[in-house]
Amino acid sequence: MHDNSMMKKEKLLIAIVVGLAFVLGLYALGRSVAQLRRSQPSVSVTGMAERNFKSDLVVWSASYQLQMADLETAYKALQEKQKLVADYLRSKQLPDSSYTFSSVNISKEYNSYYDSQSERRIQTFAGYLLSQSVTVTSQNIEHVEKISRDITELINQGLEITSHDPAYYYTKLNDLKVEMLRNASEDALNRATVIAEGSGSSVGKMLSSSMGVFQIVGLNSNEDYSWGGSFNTSSKMKTASITVKASYALK
Repeated sequence: MHDNSMMKKEKLLIAIVVGLAFVLGLYALGRSVAQLRRSQPSVSVTGMAERNFKSDLVVWSASYQLQMADLETAYKALQEKQKLVADYLRSKQLPDSSYTFSSVNISKEYNSYYDSQSERRIQTFAGYLLSQSVTVTSQNIEHVEKISRDITELINQGLEITSHDPAYYYTKLNDLKVEMLRNASEDALNRATVIAEGSGSSVGKMLSSSMGVFQIVGLNSNEDYSWGGSFNTSSKMKTASITVKASYALK
């Protein structure tokens, strides 16, 4: 019995030693692989692409308002102003589908003065202020620009109207972004190749890649680039830029 007990203990001890050796072997192998990966030479670069383009969509708006003591009278007067604006736009050969009128904004206005006898500020009702805007959306940019400049024709008809600066957009922006992303990736690879050749190496497989910031600024403008990305709408001619950060193995 004593011999059997000793043999079992010896077998158990051998099993423990073999298992421990196996675990330590796996650990050593893992460290060797990790060290090999860390020691693998690589190069990290930032590729960039720029493209100048012209906007193909314009959004222009104008607003007008009036103030009267009677709300119903004021609303009718504002409708007359809206008709003047619509007639003006139609006379410029703009289709009805290219412009929309906003809902009427109504607010109560008060005059305020200080009453010295009661030593308090008094407010008196001054009337209802009604305002409305019209927004034109069109791909005929030059035509809308001229309409915005000729808005003085309405002023000559007695309509006080404020013309706002046009905003310019590009309807094929997604296609442009994809094309520029491809160009920026090619630029990153070219940069990595130049660096590799300078060190007597060649570029291997890509290890990682990520898109940077996509920016749109006015062409030849002094706009500041933003970490979050700029999106210019005030310039008809624009410059788009995009970056790609990539890492390549060297061989």
